[in-house]
Amino acid sequence: MRLDDPWYDALASGWGELDGAGGFAPAGPPGPVDPRRGHSAADIYLEVQRSEAFQEVRRRYRRFVVPASLAFLAWYLVYVVAAITAPGLMARPVAGAVNVAMVAGLGQFLTTFLLTGAYARHARLRRDRAALELRWETQEMTRGAGR
Repeated sequence: MRLDDPWYDALASGWGELDGAGGFAPAGPPGPVDPRRGHSAADIYLEVQRSEAFQEVRRRYRRFVVPASLAFLAWYLVYVVAAITAPGLMARPVAGAVNVAMVAGLGQFLTTFLLTGAYARHARLRRDRAALELRWETQEMTRGAGR
């Protein structure tokens, strides 16, 4: 069984292939044109990109990624600035040989893993279903344009 996936085909076709002049070929033609409707695969993808459903998926993505990235960057900068400007604070022992700098450094790793988990959960709950529906709609539209 072969699954015709336009997302895969659009990305995979032409990559690393040489054209007749020795240069790399572009990713391929925009796609077959349906003479009855005059739409190529490229036209369909542009139509989907402009759709409200696609824009909503992008908005959901940005609503999570932008604040999360800014918060993580701020946390990282606080750590670096504290290490530079307050070495006494960072050297203060917490438990035995473990000091504030070590705890904060390990907190950076912990924050990375927590943020990755939060991103995966957000994607699964807020974007994956809508993105998959868009993908299948686009695939159906592309199949229709190729006939």
